[in-house]
Amino acid sequence: MAGSRLPSAALSLKQFLQRQRVLGIYRNMLRTIRQVPAETDRKYLRDWAREEFKRNKDATDQDAVRMMITQANNHLEELQKSLALARS
Repeated sequence: MAGSRLPSAALSLKQFLQRQRVLGIYRNMLRTIRQVPAETDRKYLRDWAREEFKRNKDATDQDAVRMMITQANNHLEELQKSLALARS
């Protein structure tokens, strides 16, 4: 066995950590969306989030991915603030 045991598509540590960050944002987004009171709004937001993440799942440019992470965090914070205001 002269070859590496890693699959050819193995992620680097940086890519792995970035992937974990993206998945965490996605999970937090879905958890936050579950708190939206209106079912139609919840469905719209859930479908929007899924579509956005699916559309960008093959992005490889590190700068573009960092920008998308920042935008996703901003959307998440906005949604959380809107829900907090709606509750008060």
